Amino acid sequence: MNRKEVRELIEEGENLQIEFKRKFTTHEKIAREMIAFANTRGGVILFGVDDDKKIIGVDSEKEEADLALETAADYCIPSLEVQINYFNIDDKEIVAVSIPESKQKPHRLQDYKNEFDITTAEVTVRVNDKSILAGKEMIRLLRVRNQNLNLKKYSFGKLEAAVFEFLKDNENITVRDLCKFSNISERRASRTLVKLVRADLLYIHVRENGVELFTSAM
Repeated sequence: MNRKEVRELIEEGENLQIEFKRKFTTHEKIAREMIAFANTRGGVILFGVDDDKKIIGVDSEKEEADLALETAADYCIPSLEVQINYFNIDDKEIVAVSIPESKQKPHRLQDYKNEFDITTAEVTVRVNDKSILAGKEMIRLLRVRNQNLNLKKYSFGKLEAAVFEFLKDNENITVRDLCKFSNISERRASRTLVKLVRADLLYIHVRENGVELFTSAM
């Protein structure tokens, strides 16, 4: 990454892979951004840039960098490997922290637990220009996709048929929709929808409010 590329990123504005920060805030807040990038397609956090693309600059490049490295190592589980670059633009110092897409998904905020607990783990993903909490279905998909566990063979039963029957009259379906439509538990509905995504029969979408929707891939 060079100065020209950084200017171009700033002109693009915040998006799926770019986040602006005036300065380092707290370890937890920055960790959520890093985790979201690692769990999605990777991205860059630019410290010293305001949301409106105005270049503010940072007071201390080293301090921002040290805090970012500490966050990646101690507040993200598993820890993240990040790359840090410094740029002087318009006589102001900018710190660029690059987070690659991870091969160890899902990453979560440090919770000091030895085992991953899907009911309490704080896992974030990137949606448009925001980092949001992932639901249980997305977390399950991150785990299986990370292990290349897409279903090669999948038996199509009554529940699966019910999903596509519902989608004949609706643009999308949620876990709650399937619970009500088929009178089954949330756990069973969740597993059914996740399996259909793994079998490439459904797509999963996450809204900015965290709601997970499923649409037909057929």
